[in-house]
Amino acid sequence: MSTEGKEKKIAVVGLGGVGGYLAGMLGSACPHVTFVARNERLEAIRKNGLVLHSEYSGERIVRPEKAVPLEELETQDYIFLCVKNYSLEKACADLAHAVCDDTVLVPVMNGVDPADRVRRFLGKGTVVDALIYIVSFANSDFSVTQQGDYANLKIGTRNGDAKEQQAVREVSGILSAAGIDHAVAEDIELEIWKKYILNCAFNVTTAFYDHSIGAVRSDEKKAAEYEALVKEACQVAVAKGVPIKPEHRDSIIDRFYHAYADEASSSLQRDVHEHRQSELETFSGYLVREAQKLGIPVPVSRRMYEGLKNKTSN
Repeated sequence: MSTEGKEKKIAVVGLGGVGGYLAGMLGSACPHVTFVARNERLEAIRKNGLVLHSEYSGERIVRPEKAVPLEELETQDYIFLCVKNYSLEKACADLAHAVCDDTVLVPVMNGVDPADRVRRFLGKGTVVDALIYIVSFANSDFSVTQQGDYANLKIGTRNGDAKEQQAVREVSGILSAAGIDHAVAEDIELEIWKKYILNCAFNVTTAFYDHSIGAVRSDEKKAAEYEALVKEACQVAVAKGVPIKPEHRDSIIDRFYHAYADEASSSLQRDVHEHRQSELETFSGYLVREAQKLGIPVPVSRRMYEGLKNKTSN
């Protein structure tokens, strides 16, 4: 990062598994970082710093320049937005005062359309599309745990103009300075859908059975259902014009068998198990509804979606 870049103000909004990991990395390298949190999490960070237990990037305790609630956030140069999908609209409304025309926003979230929604909700600033491959979660003491030997971010812009392309380059420089593994994607929409397809299987299967990924892998029937979820999501993507190819599908399935630690769990599984509000509609409901619009049968996706809806409504 250039000397000028080091003077930029950077905020991380949402300090769960993903946001907490990014905050820990950014806060270790960039001097003017603000962590945005509320209530007990905010007090814990102010008292103890953000504690990151990362198998990939190491143990660290990070004390940011500022830790504030969203209403007190000053105008920022860069905002990494890592909230749950169901909180995005309110988060955008609450942070609008901290966004100017020159602010760059990076929503690192689940689903296929968070960047488009941020553009629609805010109507100002420049939005960089992003996704992350990571297994991470927040603990009861507000520390963050990252599991496994990878934490990889992809960023890009969909047919971006010169300003958006410049924003991507700037964000890449910040990530490099913070030691965050990342790549600038040639086709960010394809990359987002590949991650979404993976999540349609990973999150939904682990939540439906309340199993770790190792337990799903070791059961032949459940592993076959995981593969079916991947294939159904691929069919929907292709019907929507996303250039998903058989080798992409096979790579996602291979990742299931070979990339994850046995104890890996998903955010949807943890939220459903703890009876918390969840991203079920993001991971499953959206796909089922799109499949219905397109006339594509997705029997395994639909069965698990209905089962999880029943579980979360009780």
